[in-house]
Amino acid sequence: MRRWVLPESIEDVLPPEARRLERLRRALLDEFALHGYELVMPPLLEYLESLLTGSGRDMDLRTFKLVDQLSGRSMGIRADITPQVARIDAHLLNRKGVARLCYCGSVLHTLPAGLTATREPLQIGAELYGHAGIEADVEIIRLLARALELAGVRASRIDLGHVGVFRALSARGGLEAELEQELFAVLQAKDLPELRALVQAVPEPVRSALLALPECYGGAEALERVLRLLPDDGDIAQAVDDLKQLAAALPDLPVSFDLADLRGYHYHSGVVFAAYCAGHPGAIALGGRYDKVGKAFGRGRPATGFSLDLRELSPLEGSQAVARAILAPVVGTDAALTQAVSALRAEGQIVIEALPGHDGTWNEAGCDRQLVLRAGKWIVENTQGEI
Repeated sequence: MRRWVLPESIEDVLPPEARRLERLRRALLDEFALHGYELVMPPLLEYLESLLTGSGRDMDLRTFKLVDQLSGRSMGIRADITPQVARIDAHLLNRKGVARLCYCGSVLHTLPAGLTATREPLQIGAELYGHAGIEADVEIIRLLARALELAGVRASRIDLGHVGVFRALSARGGLEAELEQELFAVLQAKDLPELRALVQAVPEPVRSALLALPECYGGAEALERVLRLLPDDGDIAQAVDDLKQLAAALPDLPVSFDLADLRGYHYHSGVVFAAYCAGHPGAIALGGRYDKVGKAFGRGRPATGFSLDLRELSPLEGSQAVARAILAPVVGTDAALTQAVSALRAEGQIVIEALPGHDGTWNEAGCDRQLVLRAGKWIVENTQGEI
């Protein structure tokens, strides 16, 4: 085997794409900061009991595990940063009021999420802790829309759902944990034949309600369908009311509903949402409420947030001007040349010093101009041919 061959669904990021990713990272984190979101940097590795607390079985299956050579304890490489940020809010910051936190870092998955997905997403997100009202969900969804706007990506739709509907049906039907897991999977996959097979032994009216759940998607009519087809239940009615309030507060965004979208069911506790855009087969960003994660760390806090993969977002950004460079002689002790190079770099120009012995190769380094001495002054000229 060639020593430089990388594992499947793991790849290098070369300069043009790396430049785009870094530009996006800076732009989004700067925007989050303008909204009061403070940057945190959780570790790549944690003990498993901490890393998987409150995240459910689905995260356990996605996490690479290893043994710590210092302590002999089981450790995991994070597959999602959000639970780590919840831990920071619960135990390290320990604030009484609202906390707004953001992050960006690599995560690692045991299996890719799709045929073309990487197993090493570059996850960026924002989380809001300490406020249970719908205002927090509105703020987070608007911040997500702004992040996509900064990336030059227009959301074609933002689907809203609520895991409380499925939880209410599960409790009402007395579903066992294993069946609940299977129903969750087939509803997420919209596998109607398998859904019909699984609910045969479920008592009415829960059986009919579960079969109707995949039909509850679309515009405002989807919520009316929920109230018409599902049992009269206080928790379901409250979930529908939450979704109506949220949609009413976001009239300028392409909001729709999907009550069978249970993505992150074991993770979230209320409203969930997924953003979609042209040119991408699945959701480009995911988010929602996860109030119970903080409780699992010993300090229950209302929580809502979103995350996305910069490596998925970057190709959708559209064409960007390639950063070009100016070739300058080696500075050495020439004070005037040193000043000219410093002034250009202060303006944001890329200036590369021409190390000796490499004539004819500077175009491939991105140089399309030269710093030359004319009449005692250093000026920038366009190059003619190879340099």
